[in-house]
Amino acid sequence: QVHIVESGGGWVQPGGSLTLSCTVSGVIFRAYHMGWYRQAPGKQRELVSSITIENGAYYVDFVKGRFTISRNNARDTVYLQMDSLKPEDTAVYYCNARIPGHSVGSWGQGTQVTVSS
Repeated sequence: QVHIVESGGGWVQPGGSLTLSCTVSGVIFRAYHMGWYRQAPGKQRELVSSITIENGAYYVDFVKGRFTISRNNARDTVYLQMDSLKPEDTAVYYCNARIPGHSVGSWGQGTQVTVSS
């Protein structure tokens, strides 16, 4: 049973930074591809960034150069460093853990990020 807990969200002014953490338990973390998604009010959940079991990172265009994803297999944790935050980054951020080759994964409960002045 995969158990996922996100943390690190909060309120920040435009241009500020936040680091999100996602800790996974109940499974072998290093065997899972990990992803960060977000969902703004009235919008669909969308992929923000992902990192494979081989540490290959992917970013969607609107966060390239601003966000950095990393994983620490010893701590069963994936991070999302978010810099130069914009109001349009405001959303609930969700962590996803997916076994390679599977089309769906498991979700955490989400953490709210609010960017406003």
